[in-house]
Amino acid sequence: MTKGNGEDPKTGSRMERIQQGVRKRTLLAKKKVQSITKDDVKSYLLRNAFVLFTVVAVILGVILGFSLRSYKMSYREVKYFSFPGELLMRMLQMLVLPLIVSSLVTGIAALDSKASGKMGVRAVVYYMSTTIIAVLIGIIIVVIIHPGKGTKENMHREGKIVQVTAADAFLDLIRNMFPPNLVEACFKQFKTNYEKRMFKVDISSNDTSTVASIISNVSEAMETLTRMKEEIVPVPGSVNGVNALGLVVFSISFGLVIGSMKEQGQALKDFFDSLNEAIMRLVALIMWYAPLGILFLIAGKIVEMEDMGVIGGQLAMYTVTVIIGLLIHAVIVLPLLYFLITRKNPWVFIGGLIQALVTALGTSSSSATLPVTFKCLEEINGVDKRVTRFVLPVGATINMDGTALYEALAAIFIAQVNNFDLNFGQIITISITATAASIGAAGIPQAGLVTMVIVLTSVGLPTDDITLIIAVDWFLDRLRTTTNVLGDSIGAGIVEHLSRHELKNRDAEMGNSVIEENEMKKPYQLISQENESEKPLDSETKM
Repeated sequence: MTKGNGEDPKTGSRMERIQQGVRKRTLLAKKKVQSITKDDVKSYLLRNAFVLFTVVAVILGVILGFSLRSYKMSYREVKYFSFPGELLMRMLQMLVLPLIVSSLVTGIAALDSKASGKMGVRAVVYYMSTTIIAVLIGIIIVVIIHPGKGTKENMHREGKIVQVTAADAFLDLIRNMFPPNLVEACFKQFKTNYEKRMFKVDISSNDTSTVASIISNVSEAMETLTRMKEEIVPVPGSVNGVNALGLVVFSISFGLVIGSMKEQGQALKDFFDSLNEAIMRLVALIMWYAPLGILFLIAGKIVEMEDMGVIGGQLAMYTVTVIIGLLIHAVIVLPLLYFLITRKNPWVFIGGLIQALVTALGTSSSSATLPVTFKCLEEINGVDKRVTRFVLPVGATINMDGTALYEALAAIFIAQVNNFDLNFGQIITISITATAASIGAAGIPQAGLVTMVIVLTSVGLPTDDITLIIAVDWFLDRLRTTTNVLGDSIGAGIVEHLSRHELKNRDAEMGNSVIEENEMKKPYQLISQENESEKPLDSETKM
């Protein structure tokens, strides 16, 4: 009884403390709300003007798109209407190439080989982990919901599919990593094409009748001894588009070499650093135009849709299944991963990425969104530039969580539509090929559809059935691109947290070596700037 009496005050006091804490927080919140002035509201709106404009642009784009559908605009009119959106895409794509090269070179050169190696390992482990988790979520969701019930007879088909073998696609991926011409890599990617060729097949024959026919009629003998055989063979080809993978591999190698050159490589390091800064200033200018461009991109795509009626039945269930899978990955898995590793509030971090996520939704290209992602992470979330410059370009090229989830889910949906029962081994094959194919998917709109062919071929499913899901792909492509950009950004935050000690050590080393480097530079400056030695110090331009 005494024990019970002894415990009651403790529990009572604990409850009182909790109540007092709640009261204090409520009072503080009230004071903060009461102390808000017009200037505070103005400063908040100015700070978040871009984000607010972009969100409003998306809402207006959707409303405008659906309201204009009743006018049944022609293809030419739709193209003219979406022109402001096309301009935004072109502006962003213009900056992608110099941004990837300059950011990777400066990011790698700013670190020593040991630190960049550790950061690279952490980034790759994160990319592989999140991609595998995304594939597993896709498989589990599609098996549970089972959107492919019924037959495919009444389903709408759209577009054509280009056939490609898994082996050639994998070899193309490796070929693109090592472009023979860097200038060509800026606008072309290697791609294996297929053509029919006739081959002569010799027929071995020991018959004397054949020898007799040779003597009697040469032309007849040639037809008997040889036979023409038709065969589809792979031939080298190319497609238009930046070979981002090749440029990433070159930039990483180039950055490592410049970093190891130390004093000799300083001029190149400064050049790429200045280039990166100039590109980011151009991005800041383009951001003012972004809301208008996004508005017309979204409105134009909604107006362009031919028939809203096709999105019904199985396709509607498929769309809902993909959305649920992407939401689980983006809203639960990625923020939870960020919280468990960094012990920081993931929603504050994600809040700083709103403009990048909305741009991804509008452009449906993770590469085109890259300049905006840089700006959000570095300026709003304060992520170390050495981390973003390394992690983001690599992530935009190879880390495709949304695409991996979508490909695994779509493959099983097509199997369900065909009443094709997949065994455990085939599901494992789908998960492996979806993970590998997502790495090969370039950061361009609807690249996932091309790599879908590899996933379907791996388990013997009909590749022509991809045409069943093309009707909704324009919309789902935007959602999976947004998930890809979120995955890259959270990866940058996690890698920065895990690499904080190496970055601090590097800062300390750089601080200690500044005096030594300046002393080493003096003789060189005196020799090269003899004419300027008489000028006053104030006239020197500061970098």
